[in-house]
Amino acid sequence: MHDWYPSLTRPPGTPANRVFPLVWSALYVLMGVAAWRIWREPRVLAHRRARALSLWGWQLLCNALWTPAFFGLESPLAGLAVMAALMVMIAVTVIAFSRIDRLATGLMLPYAGWVLYAAYLNAGFWWLN
Repeated sequence: MHDWYPSLTRPPGTPANRVFPLVWSALYVLMGVAAWRIWREPRVLAHRRARALSLWGWQLLCNALWTPAFFGLESPLAGLAVMAALMVMIAVTVIAFSRIDRLATGLMLPYAGWVLYAAYLNAGFWWLN
């Protein structure tokens, strides 16, 4: 990664590398609080909560797979494929959360927005390199 990533042409709007850990830390806190709110919601049937949390877990897995796909394989195209699956999983998770807790849904929206931006960056890396 130390040789490969810095050699890539960056798409317009790529932030400094130091921005990513700050943003992701905040987003993981928001995502965790959102899942906690779903888990703690007593007015919803257990199977609906379990389904929503299962979707949350699947989107988190897709999120975790992006780094090895993009950096490990040194493949923006593989990263983009994972990113597409991630965006679908976030969408279905947000929909499931919206049926349970409005605030939890809102807490997931910054994450969804950042992932759309990350998809733009990923596509830009693929296109330019």
